[in-house]
Amino acid sequence: MSKFKDKKILIVGVQSTGVSLAKFFHSQGAKITISDSKTKEQLGAVVDQLEEFEPVWDLGGHTPKAFSGQDLIVLSPGVNPHNKIIEAARVAGTPVTGELELASTMIKEPIIAISGTNGKSTVTKLVHEFLKQSGVNAWIGGNFGTPLIDYINQKENADVLVVEVSSFQLETVDTFKPHHAILLNLAEDHIDRHRSMQEYVNAKKKMFKNASPESTSVLNADEPLVIDCARDPVLQRSKLQYFTRKVGLEEQIKKIGGAVFQGQEIRYYHLVGPATGNDLGELERYNISKMRMRGRHNVENIMAAIIAARAYGAKPDVIQNVINQFPGLPHRLEFVRKKGGVDFYNDSKSTNVHSVIKALEAFDEPIILIAGGKDKGVDFTPLIEPVQKKVKNLILTGEAKERLNRTIGDFSETFIIGTFEEAVLVAYQKSRNGDVILLSPGCSSFDRFGNFEERGNYYKDLISKL
Repeated sequence: MSKFKDKKILIVGVQSTGVSLAKFFHSQGAKITISDSKTKEQLGAVVDQLEEFEPVWDLGGHTPKAFSGQDLIVLSPGVNPHNKIIEAARVAGTPVTGELELASTMIKEPIIAISGTNGKSTVTKLVHEFLKQSGVNAWIGGNFGTPLIDYINQKENADVLVVEVSSFQLETVDTFKPHHAILLNLAEDHIDRHRSMQEYVNAKKKMFKNASPESTSVLNADEPLVIDCARDPVLQRSKLQYFTRKVGLEEQIKKIGGAVFQGQEIRYYHLVGPATGNDLGELERYNISKMRMRGRHNVENIMAAIIAARAYGAKPDVIQNVINQFPGLPHRLEFVRKKGGVDFYNDSKSTNVHSVIKALEAFDEPIILIAGGKDKGVDFTPLIEPVQKKVKNLILTGEAKERLNRTIGDFSETFIIGTFEEAVLVAYQKSRNGDVILLSPGCSSFDRFGNFEERGNYYKDLISKL
């Protein structure tokens, strides 16, 4: 009998994760209540999907009545756990958890967890491709499209799970213990949710909360904030492996396993796997001269993916083939088209300052940068130097345009534009043969668009009509 049978379960937040949670608890015989700040009309078709689970509805705002008398409250990732009504329920003694934590307690297979401010999805996809094309039965999900609870719902039976995890998901974990935990980078982001940079870092560090000698932590040795995390005694309990673009660290990497980049080559020092405990294996070399993704940051992403995937059976020849062929994910420095001698790139997934800097570093050509969107309250001053060095014209639009202009507008020829459509048109008017027009907003899309995908697709549609 399920431990959730006849239990009163409150799911907070609908959308895809809420639907998957409702499906799970309904299958377990639980009594479901669903609470969301949006009204039934605003939620639209998603309500129809949930009706078959016969929930009690609490829509258009969270009411105290819905939060009282529950046996368990489960939060979707988009729900802020600091919400006063959630805090009150917690103080009253009601257990509060998140979808990632809940699902992970029911999964026995090894989990590769990937987090960081930027690059999570790319590394998640790379690891999965390395494994899948090597014949390993690997499941992919988490923050990468499919909630982890769906692994339970679908009664999957994978050899390993490749799971992207966000700071929102990690806020509510307690026992979550990935076998391989990858931290790519840390930069200011989501301050509107996490209240401070330290709180954001603390959320990311919870991925290592239950590190042990049987688990492996894969870290970017070139990121100062990541190295600060590596000094944490909790994280030190695990096997530490690093990836780096600094050749001077190669001697250290040889001793513990990891990857180093030099010239056109990734050198990987391979530990055979977490289950064997074997000593350091042979040096493996991977060539990146045919890599289709732009930007040295994607070399870092490939190194991180190699370290994790090799531990679970990915084959070197397959890895090299994927490196040569993988085009990258949509909306991440995605080449759109060439028109009038000008290359258009869509980097709509760039929703923070760190990702804009990485995007600018990927080009040697003159750049016309389209930036702006919903203001998340982050510090834009780190953009001053790269904008001054790289950006020919700066096109600012969206809610954050005025604050961006005050911070970086003096360091390039800058145009403040009222609409997104006008911004694309002005960028093209200012371009010349050999230029790159780059949408890399550095802000979230929610001032106008439903998500970064909608923004990126609209940008591509506008370009196709020029």
